Amino acid sequence: MSAARQVVVEADGGSRGNPGPAGYGAVVIDPATGEPLAEAAEYIGVATNNVAEYRGLIAGLTAAKALFPDAGDALRVHVRMDSKLVVEQMSGRWKIKHPDMKPLAARAAAVLPPSSVTYEWIPRAQNKHADRLANEAMDAGRDGRQWEASASTAALDAPARTVTAPPPVQGPPGDQAAGAAKARAALAAARGAADTLFPVPEPGVPDTTVPAAPTAPAAPAPGQPAGSASRKAGAPQTGWGSAPDLGAPATLVLLRHGETALTPEKRFSGSGGTDPELSATGRGQAGRAAEHFAALGTVQEIVSSPLRRCRETAAAVAGRLGLDVRIDEGLRETDFGVWEGLTFGEVRERYADDLTAWLASPDTAPTGGGESFAEVAERVAAARDRIVARYAGRTVLLVTHVTPIKTLVRLALGAPPEALFRMELSAASISTVAYYADGNASVRLLNDTSHLR
Repeated sequence: MSAARQVVVEADGGSRGNPGPAGYGAVVIDPATGEPLAEAAEYIGVATNNVAEYRGLIAGLTAAKALFPDAGDALRVHVRMDSKLVVEQMSGRWKIKHPDMKPLAARAAAVLPPSSVTYEWIPRAQNKHADRLANEAMDAGRDGRQWEASASTAALDAPARTVTAPPPVQGPPGDQAAGAAKARAALAAARGAADTLFPVPEPGVPDTTVPAAPTAPAAPAPGQPAGSASRKAGAPQTGWGSAPDLGAPATLVLLRHGETALTPEKRFSGSGGTDPELSATGRGQAGRAAEHFAALGTVQEIVSSPLRRCRETAAAVAGRLGLDVRIDEGLRETDFGVWEGLTFGEVRERYADDLTAWLASPDTAPTGGGESFAEVAERVAAARDRIVARYAGRTVLLVTHVTPIKTLVRLALGAPPEALFRMELSAASISTVAYYADGNASVRLLNDTSHLR
């Protein structure tokens, strides 16, 4: 029997227009040293992002198989991609509905036995090598030629790879708090049953707004009662209550800003548009929210998005409670690109293909260089971690927007990205999520508007 061989494949694809001129890139990496063993890239003509991403996956798996033709079933490949769509579909967690994706997924699955391949979503910043290869391929196609390995400089732009044990479940999109993932990895190691094969770096986001506090203790595995991580595996706590040694949670009260002139018309209003002020209705909503929180007497801190509509809402509450407002850039709304100020119907009429792609994949950005939901999830999760660390045991009012609030709720529930389209959030509504010291989260309230009646 052949000796086991382990490699990492990083793959990516891109389209300049979606659909438009497209290309893919893939690199096979030695997991022990982080060194690239093989590269592949190709200009594929006019295609969508998702088609190019699947083509990159197929090329990466094919290159890995070609490196070790005699390994047979002993070859183990860990695929890392920043396409949540491809990772979830190839992992079997999402159904493949698009007719163009089904044959590509079948081709990818046929390269190696399914049991030999594992998949992991990574942030785009960790997939620079494959991304650079894909862009080199697209540049070559623009110039009327094909990509040549001898001319590639993609490896020079690749991030340094650190050999560390990965959590079995990565961060956003689609996971609970990062602390819970770390705890699952620690518990799996203690049981001698690691869930992944290969070392990969853990994503890190620099703290630019709120000073960090010491790292919180790790969390129990999903379904395991809070507080049991510190106990021996054979003696878990029973019941749903939190353990006394966890202390009071950091409670994030999520207040959506009051109405602007764009809100009743349901226009895209993100961080790349006109930054509108509150309307008269919105100022009234902010005032009622302020009275509500004054009556409760529970809010101890206020943190706001930098956008004007949130700062005005936060100021109304802060003035009533006698608190200061801290600004965190991570709480701003999505940048909706050229869709800013348009209704959904207007976007459908003008940018139908782009809108369809955006609705289908969290990795797709709005037309004109806006932010994808995956990028927003990374930013919001980083803000969440900063705030929870700084205000452990306190009740913090976050004045923010639709997408950040939905994202915080989605991540707390461990729900998939499409859950964003299944939540309703009214102007000046209140939602609440509590975060315990072990990394677990509890959604306590969603879209409450009783204070506005």
